[in-house]
Amino acid sequence: MTEATYIKDVHTIAIIGGTGKEGKGLAYAWAKAGYKVLIGSRQQEKAVHAAQELNELLATIPDVLQVDGMTNPEVCQKSDLNVITVPFSAHVDTLTSLKPYLAGKILIDVTVPLVPPKVTKVQMPEAGSAAQEAQAIVGDETPVVAAFQNISYENLLENKDVDCDVIVCGTGKEARGIVISLVEKTGLLAWDGGPIENAVVVEGLTSILIGLNKQYGVESSGIRITGIEK
Repeated sequence: MTEATYIKDVHTIAIIGGTGKEGKGLAYAWAKAGYKVLIGSRQQEKAVHAAQELNELLATIPDVLQVDGMTNPEVCQKSDLNVITVPFSAHVDTLTSLKPYLAGKILIDVTVPLVPPKVTKVQMPEAGSAAQEAQAIVGDETPVVAAFQNISYENLLENKDVDCDVIVCGTGKEARGIVISLVEKTGLLAWDGGPIENAVVVEGLTSILIGLNKQYGVESSGIRITGIEK
């Protein structure tokens, strides 16, 4: 894949399946940072309702662009970059149906391959990781970058410093660099975790964090990279 083939100047971000908790958390964080955010859903009514909820939360913040809700194909067509936040059970079908609308744009995959009821057990797909599964589906025209797997939506919706880093793994160093910049626009610290094959580690950590949350009665355990100044 030639990296020059995709959009690099990101102004509008589409969140596929953005009506869930993680999608709304990311939408809130990027809208606060000044981006135009579009919430996508299979059902337009759900997308519009989620956008209205977010606009109410953002109402007191100056110079924020309004969040809009529409169907998944519509948001993909209007975006500079796409983010998928659907449950793993919907991952393959969603990407397969949207493939024509994703070409030429970076796809941030937030999906974790959780398989209920044993969500504290690491269970990776045949492709190796959800991100690799996504790359196999969308093809070389769409660089896939994994990010945000280890941060809870509660942290994204809170207006305070977050004690958690974000490791970014994906296809192409330049694509990872763009995503790292977008992560840091939300106020989080991001690290280049290398190629997409490394996403297996980041995605697998989520099950461990869920287990820690349950054991210690918390909601938002996270990770930190230490020993490096940035």
